[in-house]
Amino acid sequence: MNWAEVSIRTSHEATELVAEIFHDLGASGVVIEDPELLNNYIDSGLWDYTDIPRAEQTEVVTVKAYLPVDEELDDKLRSFEQRVKALVESGVAGGPCAISWNEVQDEDWSESWKKYFHTEKVGGLIVIKPSWEEYEASPDDIVVEIDPGAAFGTGQHPTTALCIRELETLVRGGMTVFDVGTGSGVLAITAAKLGASKVTAMDYDPTAVRIAGENVRQNHVEDIVATGRSDILKSFEGKADIIVANIIADIILKLFDELEEHLKPEGKLVAGGIISERVADVTEGALAHGFAIEKVVEDSGWAILVIHLGEKA
Repeated sequence: MNWAEVSIRTSHEATELVAEIFHDLGASGVVIEDPELLNNYIDSGLWDYTDIPRAEQTEVVTVKAYLPVDEELDDKLRSFEQRVKALVESGVAGGPCAISWNEVQDEDWSESWKKYFHTEKVGGLIVIKPSWEEYEASPDDIVVEIDPGAAFGTGQHPTTALCIRELETLVRGGMTVFDVGTGSGVLAITAAKLGASKVTAMDYDPTAVRIAGENVRQNHVEDIVATGRSDILKSFEGKADIIVANIIADIILKLFDELEEHLKPEGKLVAGGIISERVADVTEGALAHGFAIEKVVEDSGWAILVIHLGEKA
């Protein structure tokens, strides 16, 4: 299948609003090229960026998403342009908001990850390893092997790494875990390898579901992790000890309407994919539903919230 790589140059403040528009158009996730974040990675020394210079201009963020090249593409592109124009006219979106797109094939998309994605220990135990790299694990390492393909989620974005570290703290043997918007399946596989006995990993995008399934089999956890398609929590059955949702703030807010139906009374929601500027919105939404915020952890402009059901009045 061919894909339209739709790209927009916008401001930090508008990043999540643009991501929400992409989600409404059917994209399973977004790629965010944030020069501030890139500089942070270069300074950290975690990745080999020998051919990538530090960014001098950090005000503009590039947000990309991938839409199938089909009979609906023209309408989706027009809708995207109109909604971005409305953001600009309302004063919400600053920056140039320049939109462009080009056509790519599955294999081109898959190969593009390999330039940036390398083996990294992202938690105290979890090592994320691309399927094409060799790695000699230490006795304490738990290795999760990922090929993102045309899905989203390498484990190295700050919000995904934060989710992984929280799962290391929360997951215990025998637990049931739901992964909402699973992307590449990295968080679901992590939960399984940390000892969860039943993991359900779902995404709205069928391509992500397929790739998550492939990664589940690559990691030999197919007896634990079941994959499928769902709009937020609608297709999940039963209740989980832990729900992890590394998506965006606006989808987290919608998830709150379905949370009690799918989370055990003593369970935890790990909500990620939230830019720091939206933490207050998510906190307000959780409290409005009677939930309690257990902790907020931030890194490089991104945050996760650990939420539980709280005491109902």
